Amino acid sequence: MRTRALRRVVALGALVLAFLAVLGPAASASPPATQTADTKACQYPEKTDEQIHIKGCLRDTRDDPPAPVPGVTVTVTDASGTLIQELETDETGVFDVPLPGEPILNLNKDFIVKIDESTLPEGADLRNPEQVELTINFNTTSDQTVVFPIGDKIEKPSKFIEGVQLAIGGLVFSALLAMSALGLSMIFGTTGLTNFAHGELVTFGALMAWAIDRLPGEIEIGGTDITVIVGVLFAFVIGGFFGLLNDKALWKPLRDRGTGIIAMMIVSIGLSIFLRSVFQYFAGGTSHNYSQYSSVSPWHIGQIAITSKEIAVFSFAMLVLVAVSLLVQYTRLGKATRAVADNPALAASSGINVQRVIAAVWIVGAALAALAGALLGLTQGFDFQIGFKILLLIFAAVVLGGLGTIWGAMVGAFVIGLFVEVSTLWVPAELKYVGALLVLILVLLVRPQGILGRAQRIG
Repeated sequence: MRTRALRRVVALGALVLAFLAVLGPAASASPPATQTADTKACQYPEKTDEQIHIKGCLRDTRDDPPAPVPGVTVTVTDASGTLIQELETDETGVFDVPLPGEPILNLNKDFIVKIDESTLPEGADLRNPEQVELTINFNTTSDQTVVFPIGDKIEKPSKFIEGVQLAIGGLVFSALLAMSALGLSMIFGTTGLTNFAHGELVTFGALMAWAIDRLPGEIEIGGTDITVIVGVLFAFVIGGFFGLLNDKALWKPLRDRGTGIIAMMIVSIGLSIFLRSVFQYFAGGTSHNYSQYSSVSPWHIGQIAITSKEIAVFSFAMLVLVAVSLLVQYTRLGKATRAVADNPALAASSGINVQRVIAAVWIVGAALAALAGALLGLTQGFDFQIGFKILLLIFAAVVLGGLGTIWGAMVGAFVIGLFVEVSTLWVPAELKYVGALLVLILVLLVRPQGILGRAQRIG
């Protein structure tokens, strides 16, 4: 039996490595910027140095697909106004500025990127006239990408319309956050593990969908290109296998040895760092977009804009959440999962195979996280840290909703997700995650068991 289990672990590991290899190492993750103007997505020059770069790609959104905007003057200065470089976007609309000095010396420094509006093509404007310049602060040695949307000017809406628009984006983000939080809550409920590597399961899903997207050719049905859709579904499936690999290769052996929860939590932190480094090697430090649906024309309801992509992603995510909730509530495996979460020893004495239930939970939890990562990449692009960036929000959603309840994880995710997006009406976007964690603290001071958690007597 052990030999058979070992073979399965090796097979799963080989499958994961095979699809990571499709991405290639970071040095070859993005081809040189020598392609023509009909490129699917922004392509940056191949990086040949160790410097931190500020990059950008100008696209005219009035065209479908958006057309490159060459010849636009871009200026990069430091916080004191000292010029670092002034250059023009190339024929593909790309600019790339390496920062002087050792990368570590540029940490926590501000750099200002400014666009010269007078060099824009005739009839083109910055969609946000107030966004002539952007301030970039480097809290990491990874390259940073800036965006200057170009097209028709957008009239600034009222606070109410802006709030509704942000709430729409918040609902989409909340649904994806709920899938990630649901997976984490299920794993915590059955194993007691606080998995700090859960964010990397989210990133894994985005990378797997991207791997399918980068395969030669297109996947078509009836003449319709469905490559990215297949990539998202593949991320869901392979994410479940990756979760099983995690459990069989690492967590089950640790449980069998009687490793304590604190020690396992520390192991998960190390696993998170390791996986993040592997992802950076294969995907590089830059942001990526899928070849499809990166720019979708919105539908307008008055001044409110909503895209078919947002509707499709939200509807699909809600369908998955409802399906998983019903499975946990009414199926035999779901009842066994709840029994193991309540009392593993009693569940085992009742004839439930606890290890098999835990393995199934790892499959479902990791599959949900990977699906959330793939859909996040579809809605906002991704980099090798996309899961790590929202990890605290995932934890906040689970704790806020109530530990040990799947409904609480989803409710907490919607509270956190909506607050994060709508709060940018009053606070800078850079502080929106801080506000969400502040809400978590305030709620737990009033209701320590969380929104749907049950109060328990200790002692």
